Amino acid sequence: MENQSILSHVSVGTNDYEKAKAFYTALLGAVGFSVMEDLQEHKAICFGKKYPEFWVGQPVNQEPASAGNGVHISFLVDSNELVDTFHAKALALGATDSGAPGPREHYGKGYYGAFIIDSDGNKIEAMHWTEDA
Repeated sequence: MENQSILSHVSVGTNDYEKAKAFYTALLGAVGFSVMEDLQEHKAICFGKKYPEFWVGQPVNQEPASAGNGVHISFLVDSNELVDTFHAKALALGATDSGAPGPREHYGKGYYGAFIIDSDGNKIEAMHWTEDA
């Protein structure tokens, strides 16, 4: 079977594993993603639909985690309503708004997305391509 994606997985670092674990478990669970692996001994947790796709953990080199300027990660969700849910849930969990849900036609016709900043400074998005695009 041919792969439908160009990425295997992505990882972001955290300086507070337990806080990040609670945040992403609640946030990603609200939009249909599950915990795939929880490696307590390594302070890393992974989420996905069928495979481990998004990792959150303390850096392997034991240095403080930092967010990359210009880097963001986007989750593809199944509806515009789930983009709305993602954004509202993230804000309720303490994230910072970085772009309310709405069309982003400059990314392509039918693109609907929302952006947040997590407690470690990572810019995270949820997006959906609408059917009428």
